[in-house]
Amino acid sequence: MRKKLNLFFSCILLVAPVTGFAQEYEVPVSEAQEKMMTGKFAPTWESLESQYQVPEWFRNAKFGIWAHWGPQCVEGSGDWMARGMYQEGSAQWKFHREHYGHQSEFGFKDILPLFKAEHWNPDSLVAYYKSLGAEYFFALGNHHDNFDLWDSKYQPWNSMKIGPKKDILEGWSKAARKYGLKFGVSLHADHAWSWYEPSRRYDRSGNKMGVKYDGWLTKEDGKGKWWEGLDPQDLYAQDHPLSEGSWADGMIHRQWGWENGVAKPSEKFVTNFYNRTLDVINRYNPDLLYFDVTVLPFWPISDAGLKIAADFYNHNMATHKGKNEAVLFGKILDDNQRKGITWDVERGAPNKMVDYPWQTCSCIGGWHYNTGTYVNNRYKSAAQVVKLLVDVVSKNGNLLLSVPLRADGTFDEKEKAILDEFGAWMRVNKESIIASRPWKIFGEGPIAESDIKINAQGFNEGSYTKAGSSEIRFTTKGKVLYATALAWPKNHQMTIKNLAEGSKLYPEKIHSIQLLGYGKVKFTRTAEGLVVSLPEPCNTIAPVLKIR
Repeated sequence: MRKKLNLFFSCILLVAPVTGFAQEYEVPVSEAQEKMMTGKFAPTWESLESQYQVPEWFRNAKFGIWAHWGPQCVEGSGDWMARGMYQEGSAQWKFHREHYGHQSEFGFKDILPLFKAEHWNPDSLVAYYKSLGAEYFFALGNHHDNFDLWDSKYQPWNSMKIGPKKDILEGWSKAARKYGLKFGVSLHADHAWSWYEPSRRYDRSGNKMGVKYDGWLTKEDGKGKWWEGLDPQDLYAQDHPLSEGSWADGMIHRQWGWENGVAKPSEKFVTNFYNRTLDVINRYNPDLLYFDVTVLPFWPISDAGLKIAADFYNHNMATHKGKNEAVLFGKILDDNQRKGITWDVERGAPNKMVDYPWQTCSCIGGWHYNTGTYVNNRYKSAAQVVKLLVDVVSKNGNLLLSVPLRADGTFDEKEKAILDEFGAWMRVNKESIIASRPWKIFGEGPIAESDIKINAQGFNEGSYTKAGSSEIRFTTKGKVLYATALAWPKNHQMTIKNLAEGSKLYPEKIHSIQLLGYGKVKFTRTAEGLVVSLPEPCNTIAPVLKIR
């Protein structure tokens, strides 16, 4: 994908950052309504890459929690349901048809009033997340469904006017600040342009064959309806030609980076997303911004993403006494781009230590609440979450963990049990995580020594959640080295090859070893490795050694 993206970029842009000439873009953003804040950072890669530094607080944080939550949770049929409900024959299409009716008569717009958030209590939720060891919190600002979860200036389809009748971002941001967590917002609506294209389809069989779904509706069609005065095209954004191969459901993945025949977004659409993003920055002063994109929003066909990045960094400096404390994430970044924005890996990790701080985003279930995951016990276990966290931190990364909420704003009792178990482990062992730094190597074991590839945005975490007791991961803090086995050894003995007698990695003498949550343990150092005797497991997940 990277090669294709770079080829596409070279064909459409005139780039001359060294000589200072302006770049030309296919879809330039308009600043008529929201002016980009000027300052230290200009909307060029040269400016971002030469001046940005990841703030120290993010390097220390290591763990955040994400409420990836919005109206797509109403049906409980899982992620991307506002797209899947229009894909004939899919499980989400069948569920919607059986419970709500034909997609021409009851579309996703009609789901929005059913999103009530009636039991949502951001204060108690964020307090609980804090107790689990989270150092930052992320809220969903909008998803690919294009519905804004705040009192949006530029999107009338928003949570103040429809559904909860609440400013969701305001509630989350106040709670995060109350409990001392850095606050992040994720914004995904830039892909509504192609993502919603199935809403313009129709049944290809049955008694309503050929009847168009509601993605074609306009404001004039709303007379006498609950949504009278609203324009469905402000939600579905489908007043444009279909992308090439649009009826092939998987085509969107090949077209995620605005290449391979995706319909070119209009300046109006691009500018609307830009305006909405600056609205969030100006209102809520987030510390972090996340985009589910290749590199930046609308990159490389528009300057919208670069202007958002420059505005965000300049705004943050203006509100932090001239110091940049902001973190902005993008996916599938090259080495230079990782200097200007922070690399996010979705559901996965590189199998090596990374020079720049980075993040993996994952979820204990699906991204949006899925009743099937609950019924069939398909959540990640607390042990699997710890494996991911420890592995990622050993490689200079952070873990952003999503906890799916039901439409009413609560999580279920199975999620609660998983989080409680995870939190119990964190309270004892977080000194090896929070504010730690990578060691000389990230780890040892069969997985650490394997060549595990990243697939596009990531999607290789299954290789790490299977890790056993032979997998050791290292972190350090001051003169202390922490070594974590990713499961308890059955023979009560932990052997660390890279700490063997005469090891060039650790030539110092070892004076004492503590098992966190227990106390001092016996050890011997041989030519084969450091051999540590362990007691009966003192937690349900993994032992952490504190080596001095």
